Amino acid sequence: MDTDLDTLLIALYVELTDRILPSLQTRHGPGPGHPPKVTDAELACLAVAQVLLRFNNERHWLRAAPTLLGHLFPRLLSQSEYNRRLRAAGPVMEAALRWLAAHTPSTTELLRLMDGTPVPCGASRQTAKRSDLAGWAGYGIDKSHHRFYWGAELMLLCAPDGAVTGFGLVNPKLVKERDAVRLLLAEPKNRPPRGTVEVCDKGFAGAGFEAELAELGIAVVRPARKDEPHDGRFPFWLRQRIESVNWTLKGQLGLAAHGGRVRSGLWARVVQRLLALNAVIWHNWNAGVDRKRSLITYDHVTPPIGT
Repeated sequence: MDTDLDTLLIALYVELTDRILPSLQTRHGPGPGHPPKVTDAELACLAVAQVLLRFNNERHWLRAAPTLLGHLFPRLLSQSEYNRRLRAAGPVMEAALRWLAAHTPSTTELLRLMDGTPVPCGASRQTAKRSDLAGWAGYGIDKSHHRFYWGAELMLLCAPDGAVTGFGLVNPKLVKERDAVRLLLAEPKNRPPRGTVEVCDKGFAGAGFEAELAELGIAVVRPARKDEPHDGRFPFWLRQRIESVNWTLKGQLGLAAHGGRVRSGLWARVVQRLLALNAVIWHNWNAGVDRKRSLITYDHVTPPIGT
């Protein structure tokens, strides 16, 4: 199997059409009115291509898409319709990324990497006061950069290769990290199998917290705090994996420049990035690529031979 963008999008489209969308109990069958010009499967593939090609601005993306991917998508949407359809496609994209995770070999391992990462949504006081993201967004501390931000916090559970198996958005002002994990694991779709080991940082320390996860069959492995004995056996190299996953989402997939301004838009754009990440990892497993999270062969379009 080739590792290029065209092959990835075709493989994803086939899975969406044949397996993922038919399994959803939604309106995706025939209904009243004309059929959509662009199907939900095509929309999800376009959304993945947008972030893999690093188009954070939707207007710029729809202007370039006919030239870059017109051979795959002869029908495209206007900017306003694309925005509306993308916000409505959040459940479809979420189902797709979870299906891809379930069919990625690494997710069968009883090991998860757990961390939270900021998702900035604004940079001014006026934005915070007028935004429609009230309730989801709030002021929090970006510990990696030692600064405050206004936005949401994305909690992630990942397999060792970075495939996302559980996620959720919380307000960093109202929900602390350990409470965010409790909310995350309260949903069965996010909960790993019993016997799973979760690797996290020392911010998740707490006897009560670890006991709650132990009741779910999850063992917490974290670095020792300053007031605890340190035996030197914590796998810091593995802990660094989740940091690199966060960097991939922000640096390569544009999570920090998502452009969401309402709740449905924020959710859809976060899910859009997670779907792109899972699609690449799933495809790299099928293609036999050594570096499963490598995006380098998908972030550009190779011109057809003879052009």
